[in-house]
Amino acid sequence: MALLGKAMADGLLLTLGLTLLACGARGQGNGRGMREVSGGATVYLGQDRDIWRPLIHTTVNLSEVSSIKSSFQVRTFDPEGTIFYGDTKDGEDWFVLSLRDGVPLMQISKDGMFVSVAGGPKLDDGKWHTLEVSSHGKFVILRVDGSSGLEVGMQSKRTEEVISGELRLALGGILIDKDNMIVEFQPQMDGCVREGSWLSHSVPWETEADELWPCYPNIQPGSYFPGAGFAIFNTSVFPVDTDNGVKIELAGDFSQMDGTVFSFKAPGQELTVALVVNNDTKEVTLTLGEEKISMRKTVKRLVITFQTEMLQVFQEEPKLTELKAISLTNPGVLSTWREGRLAIGSLLGDGEDNVGSHFLTGCLKKIQVQGKDLDLDSAAMRKSVSSHSCPA
Repeated sequence: MALLGKAMADGLLLTLGLTLLACGARGQGNGRGMREVSGGATVYLGQDRDIWRPLIHTTVNLSEVSSIKSSFQVRTFDPEGTIFYGDTKDGEDWFVLSLRDGVPLMQISKDGMFVSVAGGPKLDDGKWHTLEVSSHGKFVILRVDGSSGLEVGMQSKRTEEVISGELRLALGGILIDKDNMIVEFQPQMDGCVREGSWLSHSVPWETEADELWPCYPNIQPGSYFPGAGFAIFNTSVFPVDTDNGVKIELAGDFSQMDGTVFSFKAPGQELTVALVVNNDTKEVTLTLGEEKISMRKTVKRLVITFQTEMLQVFQEEPKLTELKAISLTNPGVLSTWREGRLAIGSLLGDGEDNVGSHFLTGCLKKIQVQGKDLDLDSAAMRKSVSSHSCPA
């Protein structure tokens, strides 16, 4: 595999892809079932859709493009996700820019060659970072905040051809099969882009969404639930230690929450375990069958451990102390966990298609299951949740 030389039609595929990020946040119909989106606005990439489907896309004629340098700003706490995609020849040659482990990842397919390069500074710190992409001969260069980030070149033995025809562009997703990716990554991106300077072209972009979601002016780390969102996991993906049981840890300002923080339930079983915040009573209540434990909404952190015959609850207010330890009259908690579903942000109902009710409004700054951070992007079902950021 050659790694040096001719770069994506002299870099146009990469730099043209950045034009898409000039999309605005409101659109008008174009008569094709799509909405046209104007340039210049801030765009939120985490809007609900199929996880690989672009949020916005467009097609431009290569003969109408003159500039080969573009720049934009990106802000995210999300370490992984798609930023933009571009291709020529109906997807035969393509380029993808994403984040993985917080750093830029570029993947390129050109004339049957495949290259992936990752590196540069971590960008998942919640600050605005300026990215500049340009073409210099056979090389494509990514600069981050004015400093060198990545440099990619591709050398082919084929006779260099003049690329013509159309270039497809997409923001927040790709237009080819995901199996073509050289490096696997989680495509969903909880992040924003703004202040794009995009080549010399101003064709309208298109979106299937009725209206694009806004970006919050200021954000903080966490997972935000707006009162209609949830993330559901199959509990079989979490290991269970019979001796130590199941441990769930949560942190956040519970005084600013309302609704179901989490619940888990197994199909066909009556037992439902749920943690609910009630604004009317100013209480946080853990319900486990007939057992109920109530605490004040001023709590900042909870550590809940379910064992075969024991339930332990620790709360931090402001210091982590044991609130209660009780013997369980219902021994079926662990079997419910092994066979069930865990919902973050909703009260599960009966049936696998029932996503629940009594949805959470508020920010969870920390969600851990069995001692590991829970990434909501990996949920079996997810809707209307900002997985890595909350409004500040």
